[in-house]
Amino acid sequence: MQSYHTKRDGPLTQEEIKEKVKETKEEMQEVLDWKKEEETKLKEDKFKTHQAKSACLKNLKKVARRIDSVNGMIDYWNNRKKGMSHFRASIELNEYWAELKEKAKSN
Repeated sequence: MQSYHTKRDGPLTQEEIKEKVKETKEEMQEVLDWKKEEETKLKEDKFKTHQAKSACLKNLKKVARRIDSVNGMIDYWNNRKKGMSHFRASIELNEYWAELKEKAKSN
């Protein structure tokens, strides 16, 4: 009979969690750089076609979504750093996403 049980690693250590927080904050910096780059493109307004300008505006929407995503992960890892279990931190992350969806619906 075939077994589907896989070996699991133990829970993350505090050092691993701190490393994840650091990586997520570095990712946020990359996203903010991307946002700044797209905003400067829009301010310069030297688009050859209207499709290029539309693409820039579309990218700004993607950046906003990515910022929300990274903020959610930063909150998740901060909760884990505080000693919250994965289950509880995931619930908090899901509540964050539900709040963002409600905000998007109201706009």
